[in-house]
Amino acid sequence: MKRDTDDTYDVNIIIQGYAQGYFLMADEYNQLRWYRSKEHTLIPLDERFRYPRSLQRALNQQRFTVKINRDFMGVVRGCANRETTWISPQLQQIYWLLYQAGYAYSFETWQGDQLAGGILGIVIGGAFIGESMFYHIPEGSKVAMVKLVERLRERKFLVFDAQIMNPHLARFGAYSIHVEEYNTLLGLAIAAPCDFP
Repeated sequence: MKRDTDDTYDVNIIIQGYAQGYFLMADEYNQLRWYRSKEHTLIPLDERFRYPRSLQRALNQQRFTVKINRDFMGVVRGCANRETTWISPQLQQIYWLLYQAGYAYSFETWQGDQLAGGILGIVIGGAFIGESMFYHIPEGSKVAMVKLVERLRERKFLVFDAQIMNPHLARFGAYSIHVEEYNTLLGLAIAAPCDFP
């Protein structure tokens, strides 16, 4: 399901859309629209979360340091830099506005002074709505995923929404739920007084 969006860049309207289970994507013509899926993919924040065994070495060796919003637009550009992307220039501007308003965050891994990878997301109450992820250095985004789940658990978040299932997310224990169940869970999460940064 999709609906048109306007060009007003109204942060309140955008956050209301996400709070109702919609998400923004640009189509093949770079037109930005609201979409709503019949199913949402969640990253578990309990014992169901897992990660590839091969990742344990990178975690043990502490190859990366974790930062939040050290290079927000660097993460946005990294997420958009692929052959086919739904993160249009217009959507990049919207992410910047949401960042300035305290809703959008980049959860980053660094190797020295180099941005290794990151996850772009929108935070509303106790819901982290993951928009995209990328890496410049192998394992950079995977380590970011593990460390982000640790942080969300510490901060008592209820939802880590990954939106659409793919084989990469499945390796972390991601699962899908029907939109009606998702909306109920999202409502509870939004009402939770969680602090992300």
